[in-house]
Order: sequence, then C-alpha cells, then structure tokens
Amino acid sequence: MNTHLSILSEVKAGNYKVLARTLTLVENNITPADSILRDLDSRVNVPVLGITGPPGAGKSTLVNAIASHFVVKGMRIAILAIDPTSPFNFGSLLGDRIRMAGQFNNPNVFIRSLATRGALGGISAKTIEMVDVLKAANFDLIIVETVGVGQSEVEIAGLADKTVVVLVPESGDEVQNIKSGLMEIADCFVINKADRDGAAIFANNLKKIIHQGTKTIPILKTVADKNTGIDELCAWIIKPLTSDHNRRAFLFAEKAWRLIQHEKMRIVDKKRLLEKVQAALKEDDFNIYRFADEFISNS
Repeated sequence: MNTHLSILSEVKAGNYKVLARTLTLVENNITPADSILRDLDSRVNVPVLGITGPPGAGKSTLVNAIASHFVVKGMRIAILAIDPTSPFNFGSLLGDRIRMAGQFNNPNVFIRSLATRGALGGISAKTIEMVDVLKAANFDLIIVETVGVGQSEVEIAGLADKTVVVLVPESGDEVQNIKSGLMEIADCFVINKADRDGAAIFANNLKKIIHQGTKTIPILKTVADKNTGIDELCAWIIKPLTSDHNRRAFLFAEKAWRLIQHEKMRIVDKKRLLEKVQAALKEDDFNIYRFADEFISNS
C-alpha cells in the first residue's frame, strides 16, 4: 500500500497520533501531503461549525462548553483553534488551547491550533486543507474557532456549514460592523457573558439591525463559563441544514479560490519579502507599487 494511503487508512480509523502528524505534514507542505489531499473525498458530509467574534468574547470558553455538551452524548468532536499571526515574528499570539484544558485527556475530543499565516479573516488555504483532513477522520462535528469581526471575516462563510458570531454586551463597535458584512455570514448570533449589565439592551439593538435583513437569524444568550444557554445553542447547532445548492457551490468555489491563491503565492517568501522591504525603504525614491512589481518579476 502506498505510504499516503496507509496514512489515510490510520486517520480514518481514528488514530489521533497519525492524524496529528498528517496535519503537520499538510500545514508545512511536507511530502506526502499533496498525495494525501488529492486522495481525500471532498464530499464527506461532516458538519463544520464556524465560531467567530472579537477578542475577549469568550469564544474558546464557549467552544469548550459546546464540546463538553456533545461529548456527553457520545459524539466525537474536532476543534481547530486559529490563532492570529504576529506580523513581527510570524508566530501565533494566543493560546486558545489553554482555555480548553479540560478536554485534553478526553478520547472523543481532538484539538489543534493553527496560525492564520497572514490571512485577514483568520482563514488560510491551510485551514481549508486541515479541515478536509479532519473530515476524513470520521468526527461527528468539526468546530473552527477564528478571530476578528468585520468585512474580512466573511472568509469563514467559505468554510463552515454554519457560522456563529459571538458578541458580548460591550460589543457596540462590532454591531456597527454587522452592517458592513457580518450579516452576510452569521447564521446565529450568540451574546456571551449575558449576565453582564447591558445585555438586554444590547440584544434589543441587535434584533433591530437583524430585522432589517432578509433572513431570520436567531439571537441566543449564553454564559459559557457557567454553562448557561449551552443546551439551546447546541440544539440549534445539530438542527439539519436545509438543502441549499447555491451555498454548497459557494463553499466549494471559495475553497477553490483560496487553494488557487495559495498555490500562486507559494513563490513568495514572506521573510525574504520583509528583508527586501527593509532594504528598499532606505532608498529615497521608494514606491510600494513599483517595489511589488519588481519583487514579483524577480521571484
């Protein structure tokens, strides 16, 4: 049996050690990553739940509570926690897995962190590839937790079957962003930390904005660290998706776009790019557009 087929067989059998190594191969473009990806069944029907929202909204605590709820019911859950990448050292900044420490020894939960690698909305081509590998591992639900709120976060809609936008009562600025794109991707709004002052007023303001749209979007309240409201949220999560062939085509078109874009950008070494910019900035006639043209032509 070919090496990559043997790896896929172990992944499908639920071998977490092989799954972790496979994700590392894919994340870093190490042989036989390409062969593994090309032998995946892209039509595997494992639901993908996107969890997004501003820093401090309690996304990781919420994900932890959701995972605990479903594990009790005998489900196997995969969590991909996407950390923002520092533009200065190219490493990830947050340790989402720390807030999910209670799941580490649970045999029905698999957790992996991934840096955004510069993707504005927290989704990179690597995210798509790693989710597809997780789909091959026969999980019952894959949760992708990502960062940020705003127009750039529309990227999550190209990956997830359902998207939950997590806000807190103090999220006034994020509500303004809803008008500029977030409404397009939210299938459900969750007001977390709903025991704080102003939660009711915030929920009413959010409802007014949502009612201006064309689709019905539920607004749920949770206090994730106290497990309040989790049952209702999980009941919504497991509701069957209505058949939407347009959305399915959109999902695959967006994935194809990301993968093609990534392939085209492989020749660009970001650290080398930084070094070239640093050198170019010393020139009196520096122009970023001419610089980009020259960098592309010389790559």
